[in-house]
Amino acid sequence: MKRKLLLIVLMISLLIGLIVKPAYATEGTEVNLAEKALSAIVIERDTGEVLYEKNSNKALPPASMTKIMTMLLIMEAIDEGKLKYEDMVTVSEYAASMGGSQVFLEPGEQMSVDDLLKAIAVASGNDAAVAMAEHIGGSEEEFVKLMNDKAAELNLENTTFQNTNGLPVANHFTSAHDLAVIAKELLKYENITSYTGIYEDYLRKGTDKEFWLVNTNKLVRFYPGVDGLKTGFTQEAKYGLTATANKNGMRVIAVVMGAPTPKDRNADISSLLDYAYAHYSTNKLYERGDILGEAHVTKGQEKTVQAVVPEQVSVLIKKGENVDEAEVTIQLNKDLQAPVQKGDVVGHLLVEKQGETLIKTDLTAAETIETASWWELFKRSLSTFAGK
Repeated sequence: MKRKLLLIVLMISLLIGLIVKPAYATEGTEVNLAEKALSAIVIERDTGEVLYEKNSNKALPPASMTKIMTMLLIMEAIDEGKLKYEDMVTVSEYAASMGGSQVFLEPGEQMSVDDLLKAIAVASGNDAAVAMAEHIGGSEEEFVKLMNDKAAELNLENTTFQNTNGLPVANHFTSAHDLAVIAKELLKYENITSYTGIYEDYLRKGTDKEFWLVNTNKLVRFYPGVDGLKTGFTQEAKYGLTATANKNGMRVIAVVMGAPTPKDRNADISSLLDYAYAHYSTNKLYERGDILGEAHVTKGQEKTVQAVVPEQVSVLIKKGENVDEAEVTIQLNKDLQAPVQKGDVVGHLLVEKQGETLIKTDLTAAETIETASWWELFKRSLSTFAGK
């Protein structure tokens, strides 16, 4: 009798083991992917879709992950033509005085934007971050204002910056969610990963002041597809990492904050990335810069402006689901008045599937269209009157 009972118990246990899925395979908050971090999130970059989160809106000190916003403003300035990679930056005494992670810049030293960006992205140089901030903003204080303005523009509700590099200071905080949004914006500029994806390199190469750079993000070397973005550590913040990987045509952003050790940080990030790639894929629709139409411009030097996609557009697909063809609608503004600045919103792209809106994104002006002169407008009027 006892043997029969034992066999029954064993059979029931086996059946339960077959029926119950492991926590890793479940959806939503039941999945425990970031066991050691205080907060975490993983999103798909193109759609911004949240695939997993844990306390992702909790405001915490970001340490050097602050530099993701610093790099974003640098890349924006380059994209807008206000800054060039070959521009030389003169290092101030204040920038050279930064402690913590540094590349030992000297007061009065000149270094290119290209090398300083490398110093920030690879070696997390606090001195390099301040040197670039002063070059763009005139002072670190003014650059910090630009950082907070950008945070407001991105609707980041749990972010306030006090410096450009993340050195400990009161009232300097962000959240895993907000860092993911900043990283999403930064990755619009695809060239950034040619810096953040470097594992090792040199500054001042071939001189007696040659400096070896080694990436603080070891997953760049040890996790296939990882090519950024930024680590962070202070005693207060503990260990954090905003990572991005690009595999099988899908780019993912994962953030952990407040992990107790570097090993825990990397393990949590790896779990987030594993989960994303095991459960999701993407179908790319448009590349950044693709032209989707021309919008009419009233009283412009040109009568139309090209409407382009400001960032890559993809549809997120959960593995195992049936994939129906998405319906794409392009809406162009009909009341544009010159002048129109490059980057101004001139329309919208709508992607729907079975009546559900999957994506709604801006279309922007590919170039600046200035207001036409009085004489040009007069000639147009004559041509219209003459029926030409």
